[in-house]
Amino acid sequence: MNRRDSLKALGIGTLSASALLAGCKPGTENKNAADDIKVDATGRQEFEVDRDKKLLSEKKFFDDREIATITILADLIIPKDSRSGSASDAKVPEFIEFIVKDEPQHQLPMKGGLRWLDVQCLNRYNNDFKDCTLKQQDEILQEIAYPMKFKPEMQPGVTFFNKMRELTAIGFFTSKMGIEDLGYKGNSPGKWEGVPDDVLKQYGLEGV
Repeated sequence: MNRRDSLKALGIGTLSASALLAGCKPGTENKNAADDIKVDATGRQEFEVDRDKKLLSEKKFFDDREIATITILADLIIPKDSRSGSASDAKVPEFIEFIVKDEPQHQLPMKGGLRWLDVQCLNRYNNDFKDCTLKQQDEILQEIAYPMKFKPEMQPGVTFFNKMRELTAIGFFTSKMGIEDLGYKGNSPGKWEGVPDDVLKQYGLEGV
């Protein structure tokens, strides 16, 4: 199944994401950290830009191990192909870090799901998910990636992976790379080249 088919299967429609990429400049201790955060303010109200700056300046919600796991999962969900880059190339891990701050209801399910995944892998393979082999990672994902055929005891993992897959799809397909991958052009101005010659000829207006 390719990316475009996956998008349809997930039922993800047209969704918008906040500006996520920020550049930080050195500042003084007395300066508000959000003042140095750069976000795209195009077509957005001031309070929206200020909120994004505040969220981007906050302490990271996920630790390094969790971000590494999210990156691996996102790239397994949307890998690099001949058409475009992977989910991590489209900054999906950064998107997920941002979205759990912007929408806190995702925080507990994501933290808990990542922990559940690591515990399962520790019990089976004596490693966290991120340190497992690709084959081991695939084995555990095969048990939670298909909601219609899972063992009851794997329900927490299925619930987590559904959310991870949804956030990955939203993050990727609202990025510049993802929009280009879909081939979405949006509204574009037409080009008027005058009345066609055959129509002018029909009415005897050629050369007018």
